[in-house]
Amino acid sequence: MAMVTDDRVLVIERVIATTPERLFDAWVQPDMLVQWWGPEGMSTPKHRMDVREGGAWETTMRNADGGEHVCGGTYRTIDRPNHLVFSWAWKQPDGSQGEVTEVSVTFTAVDGGTKMVLDQRVFADVASRDNHGMGWNSSFHCLEQLFA
Repeated sequence: MAMVTDDRVLVIERVIATTPERLFDAWVQPDMLVQWWGPEGMSTPKHRMDVREGGAWETTMRNADGGEHVCGGTYRTIDRPNHLVFSWAWKQPDGSQGEVTEVSVTFTAVDGGTKMVLDQRVFADVASRDNHGMGWNSSFHCLEQLFA
């Protein structure tokens, strides 16, 4: 369920049926990340993850038609299993970096699993926020299936 608190802020909350440790690891362990990363119907054939504060990450998501979408950033906070913060930007076709936002994900044990709250900000406009919301919600459906 998406909860919008500002025109340029995206907040999504989900309860995933696993422990905070396993859910956190799904975000930072490449062998787990490639199983759910990207909207439904996408695969993640390429990834580079230097999982440490200040380390860079980059993933390539490929759709069924072979089109690729590359995004990446830098890890800012790694507090397993409670909190993960990283920058996010799409790589443009010319190799330049697009709009940069910050993604913060918190993990809290609750009945039935782990409450995961994603907060991504600050988007240039509502359309960008909404497009990311659709992508994350689809990705989180894949994440839920990973732990089903």
